[in-house]
This record gives sequence, C-alpha cells and structure tokens, in this order.
Amino acid sequence: MRKRTIALGAAAALLAAGGGWYASLDKETRGLLAAMPTDRDVLMWKQDQRDAAFRAMDRLPVLAEARTFPAAKTPTPLPAGKPLSIPGFDKYAKDQRLAGIVILQDGKVRFEHYGLGFDAKGRWTSFSVAKSFTSTLVGAAIKDGKIKSLEDKVSQYVPGLRGSAYDYVTVQQLLMMSSGVKWNEDYEDPQADVAKFNNAKPEAGMDATVSYLRHLPRAHPPGEVWHYNTGETNLIGVLVSSAVGRPLSDYMAEKIWAPAGMEQQGTWLLGQTGHEIAGCCIQAATRDFARFGLFVLNGAKGPDGVSIVPDGWFGQATVKQKYYGEPGRGYGFQWWTYDDGSFAAQGIFGQGIFIDPKRKLVIASNADWTRATEGPEGEWREAFYKQVQGLIDAGG
Repeated sequence: MRKRTIALGAAAALLAAGGGWYASLDKETRGLLAAMPTDRDVLMWKQDQRDAAFRAMDRLPVLAEARTFPAAKTPTPLPAGKPLSIPGFDKYAKDQRLAGIVILQDGKVRFEHYGLGFDAKGRWTSFSVAKSFTSTLVGAAIKDGKIKSLEDKVSQYVPGLRGSAYDYVTVQQLLMMSSGVKWNEDYEDPQADVAKFNNAKPEAGMDATVSYLRHLPRAHPPGEVWHYNTGETNLIGVLVSSAVGRPLSDYMAEKIWAPAGMEQQGTWLLGQTGHEIAGCCIQAATRDFARFGLFVLNGAKGPDGVSIVPDGWFGQATVKQKYYGEPGRGYGFQWWTYDDGSFAAQGIFGQGIFIDPKRKLVIASNADWTRATEGPEGEWREAFYKQVQGLIDAGG
C-alpha cells in the first residue's frame, strides 16, 4: 500500500553533545529525549520512539530544521456544539492509538479527545496530510496569476527539469499523481527510489528533489496511469515556490495559516537543500488541522470573505480524477476522494482530515498506528467515519 517516510539524523548525537541546547528545550521534549529514535527510517522506529518523535520533530533542530508560520492574529473560534456521543469510542481510541481527534460540525466542536500524553497545546506531525496543503497552495498561485494554467508544463516553472521525462508533464498531471515517470515508493526495498532519493547527493546548486527526479525514466505516457509518488509532491512544492518567488512556508503563512485563523504556530520541516518537504511534515495542533478542514469546507475564504483559490478549485481538486483500485474511492489533486462527495487528507500512522460537505463535517485526527498503512487501523478508521456520519444523520 502507500508508504512514505522522512529522514532524520541521530538523537544519540544530541545526547552526546551536551551544552546549552538542552537548556533551551521545553520540559516535555526533555522528557521524551530518552525515547527518541536513532535511525533515519520512520518505518523502523519502535512504537515508543514514534510516540516521542511525532510530537517533537520540529523541536530538535539537529535532527531536522524547520520553518515556522506564526499563529493568526485573530484565531477562528471553535465554539462548543452539541456533544456527540459515540458508542465504542474508548475501544476505538485505544485500538487506533489516538493522540488527538477533533470533530467539527457547522464549525462547532462536537467531540474532542486526546491520548498518548498529547494535548490540545501540542503539535503533531502530519506526514502526507501535508500534500493537501501543498495542493491548496497551487490553487492560490493560480489565483495570484503566478501559475498561468493547470495545462502548463512543469518544466516552465522548474527549468532544471528541461530535457527530462518531465518535459511534457503538466501541472495537473503532477497533482493527480499521473506523470507516468517511473518511481518505486516501497521503503522495504533498499533499492527503491524513495530510499535512494533520501540519501542521494544533490547536483551542485540544484534542489535535491529536482536533482534526483530529473534523471528518472518514463514508464507510461503522461496522464494515463495513477501511481503514488511522494517525491513528486515535493516537486510541486518546488514548483510553487519557484512560481511565486518566495519560500513555501512564507506563502503558506499568508495564504492558509493566517486566513484560516490558526490558533497556534505551525512548522514545516526542510529537506537537505533547505526546501520545505512539501509531501510531508507539517507540525500543528490537532485543532488547527481541523481548522484547515473547516477552511477548505468553506471554500478557503478568509475573514474578508475572499477565497484564496479560483472559483471551482475544490470542485476539481476534491473529486475523483483518477481511480486507484478501491471501489467508491478515487484521487483528486492530492486529496483522497469518496464517491459520496466526501474527501480526505491522509498520512501514514493515522494522520487524517476527513471532510464531508453534505454534513458540514470535519474530522481531524492524529495517531500512532502499529504500522504505517498496512495494519487494520485504516479500515477501522473508515468504519468510524461512517459511524459518525450515521450518528449525525440520526440526529445525534
């Protein structure tokens, strides 16, 4: 199934270093240090290591540098709504190993829960939930006139790709994971592209993503075959920042974090050449992940009522553009779609934002599943979404 990772350095080096860095850490991070992982592959981390790292990945700069987006000056209020009683929730939370869940309906909090020692003030990592943020920034760049058309060739905005298999790939095809460029996303295969990608030395003066992807061969004609590729979402991030002429985090702060009214600051981890890892690794409070869902549900409109994306953007981005093999499901522009009109952002180990426009419903959840994607938790979460929809339909 879908596998993706983030490369981190060794926490052991931090522990050995000593010095003033330790005094700068908050109490929670100090307490978690002993459990921090010492290898680079999240799929190999033990559960207690993940519990520690997923809430602290942006607070250990030696492990991974990050850029910050400040909290909004006026946070979007999330008033309490009618409490939602969910039969069997305690077992579900335990089985999912939930760190946090926030359920909004009509913009009101109907349910909220935290676990694993996490709370509403902490930041949890997003993994591939970040892809849906990146997709929304493409919409913003089109609205701003920085990206002229979804039919533009990717190489127009990323000159380093000229002469490569990406020469005839459009922005839309990249968003739909249908570039046709050959890619292996299997992290259990040491020869997979994603494994080599993390460790490849970039060409001098070139972004790491572009340096690696420009040498890949073509497997299919552009637009024909859906194939999951985290490297290409990283490429979308490079495309956006190149088009707008600004760091991706700055554009995120202006176009999403401020107008969505995020209550806390967020962070975005950086790759080896200093660019945001656009396919991964936004750290935010669970309530702010829910605010992003609410922002999208309301058409990405800020307090001024003006949308950051073009009219009809989400009508394209959040509906099935490609079928990937699961009945009733599809893939849009970096969003997973349902044939009932719902859609979701998803990340490994149980990160997710489920959005149901019909019911004005948002379910944001963070977790540490037993396995990245291949355990039973994914099916249980799908059943939970349906259970919540049913409770709302029944007047719960």
